Amino acid sequence: MHRRPMGTTLALLLTATALSATALPATALAATAPAPARPLPLARLFDNRAVSDDARPGAADFDGAGRSLSAQDLTAAGWAPGTRLTLDGAGLVWPRTAPGAPDNVVANGQAVALHGRGGALTFLVAATGPGGAGATGTGTVRYRDGSRSRYALAAPDWRTGPLSTTAVALPHVNAPDGQSARTPARLYAVSVPVRAGREVASVVLPRDPGPAADLHVFAAALRDNGPGRTGSWAASTAGYRAVGPWTDRTLRLVVHTGAGGPRVRIRLANTFAAAPVDIAAASVAVQDAGAAARGAPVPLTFDGGHRGTRIPAGAQTVGEAVGFRVPAATNLLVSLHLPGTVTAAPVHQEAAQVSYLSAPGSGDRTGDTGGAAYPETLTFWPYLTGVDVDGGPGSVVALGDSITDGVKSTSGANRRWPDVLARRFQAQSALPRYGVLDHGISANRIVTDRYQGDGVSTDMGGVSAQHRLERDVLAQTGARTVIVFEGINDVRAGTPADAVVAGLRALARRAHERGLRVVAATLTPCGGSPGCPTAVEAQRRSVNAFLREDGGTFDALLDFDAVLRDPHQPQRMLPAYDSGDHLHPGDAGLRALGDSVDLRALVPGRGR
Repeated sequence: MHRRPMGTTLALLLTATALSATALPATALAATAPAPARPLPLARLFDNRAVSDDARPGAADFDGAGRSLSAQDLTAAGWAPGTRLTLDGAGLVWPRTAPGAPDNVVANGQAVALHGRGGALTFLVAATGPGGAGATGTGTVRYRDGSRSRYALAAPDWRTGPLSTTAVALPHVNAPDGQSARTPARLYAVSVPVRAGREVASVVLPRDPGPAADLHVFAAALRDNGPGRTGSWAASTAGYRAVGPWTDRTLRLVVHTGAGGPRVRIRLANTFAAAPVDIAAASVAVQDAGAAARGAPVPLTFDGGHRGTRIPAGAQTVGEAVGFRVPAATNLLVSLHLPGTVTAAPVHQEAAQVSYLSAPGSGDRTGDTGGAAYPETLTFWPYLTGVDVDGGPGSVVALGDSITDGVKSTSGANRRWPDVLARRFQAQSALPRYGVLDHGISANRIVTDRYQGDGVSTDMGGVSAQHRLERDVLAQTGARTVIVFEGINDVRAGTPADAVVAGLRALARRAHERGLRVVAATLTPCGGSPGCPTAVEAQRRSVNAFLREDGGTFDALLDFDAVLRDPHQPQRMLPAYDSGDHLHPGDAGLRALGDSVDLRALVPGRGR
């Protein structure tokens, strides 16, 4: 196992170290390491105590210096023993152990019994060590057919790792001499590739080469990306903002479908949160007008038929599919009853859509057909991150910034360029009718975070594309292709073109490792906009030159720059496409982008 310094390069280390899942002959593996013992369930391999009760901190020693995680902090976050945690689409279980009992394993070549198929393997991990550096190592996945593949697992340090990629951040560290709040404790979900379609028989953890750092594993699970389902609508969590307070109220969120289907489920997220949130009831309906439904809303269920669910801090929940025919290209009402008091929530800020909120203390109004109970409006989406339908060929994911997010498009008209693309897919029959998932975040960047990933913030620009790729692309339902259209905010913020190119290469490499087709789009002109002087234009052109001349990083190129630019002033948009701020296209420009895409370029198996 090889150690690397984490420091300022941790983002790329954490998100880009997974090795290609290449089968190796058994003799080759045997030559490099002794065969591990018979595979055992992970809990039977636990050899370290990470969690202590605040009243008895000496009962655990996570890092070799007597420090540990607080059981009270974990419970307050909704991470009680045995809690099911959906992280980046994988269903993990927090160890079912009491404080002071073994609850994790220090990776050292142990063989873990893990069975099934999936699109990725997710570990719940953290590293400990005297220098605060993370731990990395190479392990092996064994398949039922006798083949094997290798993976690289990188675990950030539990006290100094980045907050922008945490599964959960806890406010204290327990120590022999008391509790310290100077540095929060951090745990991470890290996913690695597995061979698609092959049944996993066991997983061999990385070997520990020495005392520099330890890689701790709390849980592991295969991730099911929803085979047999298609993503119809999605939005990224852009930040964690103050709301309300909302007490015993119902959200009625308006979303626009892409693909249709006979059954529906929703995805909710409590990303970046410090505490769990309770959803007491949920429903779905086709929108009639405003907050009114066209027919009685259909109740949604979770976790074995329950009407409600609790979402732990930092986690997600995926509802159960219910019989409800979702029409393509139609507005839905997704209603969520919040029975408690909510003062802050994870949100997608730039909805370009009006949603609704019931009156204070009005209780569960998820079953209301009329809209009279919803006197207030919202222009952002809290908690809701996806709507999936049964059947269909899968999804195209648009990863981008404000132009993909539809900033400056007509609110409520669904004129974002991914909306245009979704309607085009549904209107044809020569190619698969993919759903299109809009994962644009206004102000987002490829290389650096706008939102730092922890605490209530007024910055809703999200963590970087590097840090959200797993959640917003690789873990998306039925993901087949990703369109990467991002980077203009990086160069406007002073990031050099070569750093943007390196970030684009890393995104493409990681998506290819998971079997996705990766399509890039050139950066569109912003001349005349504040923040786009001549120096920025030069950097933009450098990024576009790489995209046009590169022959192997991406599977296809969409030349959005050529679509929008004024041929007489190529640093500027055509006036007919300009929203007026010289950076964001208006409705006509967004329609031109969506109409310009060759649908064949988005279908896996096609040439460049």
